[in-house]
Amino acid sequence: MKIPQLIRAEFARLWATPMARLAFVALMCVPLLYGGLYLWANQDPYARLDQVPVALVVADEGVQHGNEVRSIGDDVAENLIDDGSFDWHRVSEANAEQGVEGGAYDFSVTIPKDFTAALESSQTDDPHQAEVILTTNDANSYLASTIGEQAVKQIREQVVRSVNQEAAKTMLDGIAEIRVSLVDARDGASQLADGAATAKDGAHQLAAGATQAHDGASELASGLGTLREGTSGLPAQTEQLANGAAQVAQGNAEVAQLGREVAGASQQATNRLAADREAVLSDLRDAGVDADVVDQVADRLTQAGAVVGDANTRVQGASQQLDTLASGSQQVADGSRTLANATPQLAAGIASASDGANQLESGLGELESGANTLDSGLGELQQGIGQLRDGLSDGVDQLPDSSAELRKEQAANIANPVDLQTSKVTSAGTYGAGLAPFFVSLAAWIGIYALFLILKPVSRRAMTALHAPVRVAVAGWATPALLGAVQMAALFGIVAGTLGFQVVHPWPAYGLMALASITFAAIILALNVWFGSVGQFLGLVLMVVQLVTAGGTFPWQTLPAPLAALHHYLPMSFAVDGLRQLMYGGDVGAAGQDALKLLLVLVAAILVSIIGVSRTMRSRTLKDLQPSLIG
Repeated sequence: MKIPQLIRAEFARLWATPMARLAFVALMCVPLLYGGLYLWANQDPYARLDQVPVALVVADEGVQHGNEVRSIGDDVAENLIDDGSFDWHRVSEANAEQGVEGGAYDFSVTIPKDFTAALESSQTDDPHQAEVILTTNDANSYLASTIGEQAVKQIREQVVRSVNQEAAKTMLDGIAEIRVSLVDARDGASQLADGAATAKDGAHQLAAGATQAHDGASELASGLGTLREGTSGLPAQTEQLANGAAQVAQGNAEVAQLGREVAGASQQATNRLAADREAVLSDLRDAGVDADVVDQVADRLTQAGAVVGDANTRVQGASQQLDTLASGSQQVADGSRTLANATPQLAAGIASASDGANQLESGLGELESGANTLDSGLGELQQGIGQLRDGLSDGVDQLPDSSAELRKEQAANIANPVDLQTSKVTSAGTYGAGLAPFFVSLAAWIGIYALFLILKPVSRRAMTALHAPVRVAVAGWATPALLGAVQMAALFGIVAGTLGFQVVHPWPAYGLMALASITFAAIILALNVWFGSVGQFLGLVLMVVQLVTAGGTFPWQTLPAPLAALHHYLPMSFAVDGLRQLMYGGDVGAAGQDALKLLLVLVAAILVSIIGVSRTMRSRTLKDLQPSLIG
């Protein structure tokens, strides 16, 4: 018998009775039900998270700001409800607890009463973190709890972004105010620098004036010292002068008194001479003296009167002069006495002035030194203020002159500085499409495994009648291989058609699916040929091992080392990797390498099956002609 005849005989056996046909159709649908239903159920679960009931508890009491109460918890709750990423239910804490325990809510998120206060505590001397409490119940759904953790992380990011934006806005506004203050400080420093320059000029002039004053004070002190030495004996001298002047005044007074007496006598004599002249002339006339004699006497008396009058005039003038002299002498005596009395004070004043001049000289010396120091210090101050002005000017230049709107935009950028731009070499599109390569490969194995429950691995009658192990083994593989290719065609129609998963390279993808299915058929055939019913069980074990090591859900690198090593050698891993490349538009060359590895496994499995059939043909018994319980 040839291979086609063996295949037709096997198909005839499978279609022989109604029950056989029902079993055949049912087993053919196993991979479609497994792969199709699972992928349909998980086609895009993340798009339906808004159907997941979640309890939201807002206990935030807020913080009083003037006449208003700010509650960041309420803001967060409004954003969550508006976002609609979950089916949020804002309930009380007790209802949330009961709902999570009873399964009404998959998890709950609680914003505690001190939430706003904790967020604003960074501005106080008791900074502490705010809390968001996630309450889960794995009895409801472990994945829902995991998703809840991601939701809380998003809440945290939202709050952190909001708080950071507010803090950044405050910081930028503060920097803007600092810049305004720095501008004022720079202008003030400029004015101060100008003032320091003026002060330095004044200090320089002060130093020069202090030097001149010090020199003058030195000369004054020297002169006053000389005057002090010269006037040290002046009190005694003026005392002598006063005493002498007093004696002179006394003598002049006595002389003046004598002069007044003489003047009086002279006046009396003059007056008497005038009176006696007339009396004498009268007596002479009466005595009968010759008139000529009388006239001569009269002339003589007149001349004598003139002389006496002239003398009297002189005496009177001299008396007046003596009175004036006496008066002046008395004034000189009085002045000398006043001078003598004042001279000690004058000498003391000159001494005090001398001491003061010495102190003035010393003080002006210190003033000169201080003025020079001030001049030097103001020069350093001027330089320092100039450096301060330049530094403030540099600081102003380094601080941005930004508007309120720009600061708002900058704060938003600081709060969220990184925008994740995802660059995908390939993209599955949805969660279900991401799982499709794994579950298609697994469905291929399950489909072949189920078919071998009703298929005969090899025809024992053919092995007994024929001595052609190649034909018998290839015929035993060809039947499930053809059926597996049909299963994969139907499954491909469900994946690419019914479910609408994108397949970038459809024909190569189907070809790899069919290659995986016929390779799995060769492996299970070899197990059955060599181990019989035990081989069928080993096929189940091998499926479980590949289910773990294929890396269909988590990356295979996360597996324990022994299992991770198996990833590189088991055929389901090649099928999963290759289908990913072909479905998502990845490296076709890499998919070709995976196909080549499957092909090598296929050839190896068929060769092992041929060797097993050949070994069995060498020793046959009547028992081999009896039908097996498993195919």
